[in-house]
Amino acid sequence: MSDSFRTPAIGSVLTPLLGLVLAASLALLTFGGLARGETLQQANEALLKQLADTHGLSAAQVQAVRQIFARSGAIGQGNPRITRHPMTPAECNARVPGGAGSYEDRRNTRICGDRFMAPLYDPRSQSAADATSCIDQFEFPNIPCTYPVVWVKAREAAEICAAVGKRLCDAHEWEGACAGALEPPDYRFDLVAGASASGAVNRMRAAHNAKYAPTRSWSYGSAYQRGICAAASEKSSTCGGGGFNSCGSNTYPTGAFPNCKSTLGVYDLHGNAAEHMNLPLAPGQMASAGSKELGVTEMKGSWFIFDRYYAHPDWCRWRAPFWHGSRVLSPSSHENYHLGFRCCKSI
Repeated sequence: MSDSFRTPAIGSVLTPLLGLVLAASLALLTFGGLARGETLQQANEALLKQLADTHGLSAAQVQAVRQIFARSGAIGQGNPRITRHPMTPAECNARVPGGAGSYEDRRNTRICGDRFMAPLYDPRSQSAADATSCIDQFEFPNIPCTYPVVWVKAREAAEICAAVGKRLCDAHEWEGACAGALEPPDYRFDLVAGASASGAVNRMRAAHNAKYAPTRSWSYGSAYQRGICAAASEKSSTCGGGGFNSCGSNTYPTGAFPNCKSTLGVYDLHGNAAEHMNLPLAPGQMASAGSKELGVTEMKGSWFIFDRYYAHPDWCRWRAPFWHGSRVLSPSSHENYHLGFRCCKSI
């Protein structure tokens, strides 16, 4: 807010209309709205401020994230020129019982060491206090009633997570968060020998999907339901094969669908943005075991049009083909208008 508004007489000189404008502006600042006519850089600077304020980031951490964004030229909450979100952050706040602040969980913050994270564990044999890792409750920037960050490569997602003191999740961690029970890693490394990356992924996913298909589930229940998650938006009319100048990131604010959550308290695992995860092809590539090498890309969940066009399975433990596959840390890893990420953290 400019110094011109810092005056003891503000209450006597502001008109009711100006007061409403200021209230709306504060709501946008608080809940991460995009202003019409804003440039990507302007939108990202507002996002970085919100990220720092919400998660207590240092100036060095914010600068590290800013540099990753700047190198990309596309990372953000969508191209502001063409993106048309179906819901505003203020509308999200109004439809969440108790408002966006109700997502705060002091127990989880104490266990995970950061706001809006959920402990990962198996409730059948453990309690939250037994967790050795946590996952963001919402897609990055992990702030309720804020649009998810998209147009991010897997490499950039890993770098951003590291910059804020976290890491990219392994595939099984995302799956456990969704299914409501973290199970031990089941990566079939024995199937990898002699195979290309694509062949290894296809062998491993076939074994994994066959194992879990009989008990398939979604974060909210045992069958796919329309209207539960952020999946009733539309593609831009200009969006064909994809492109920053033709495809709007027409996402909803995160957490806008309170029933789209798992029993571990993780939201938007279906709909809104698909998410980069790490799929290890060797024991030394598991992020959850401390690897900095990482494996190959795995895209989890689904995105904002799925209630209109169910493009592929999105049940919790389903693993995808080697779509746009690469090493996670490849400079040419995939990015697009409906692909984001969330972070995990070892504790």
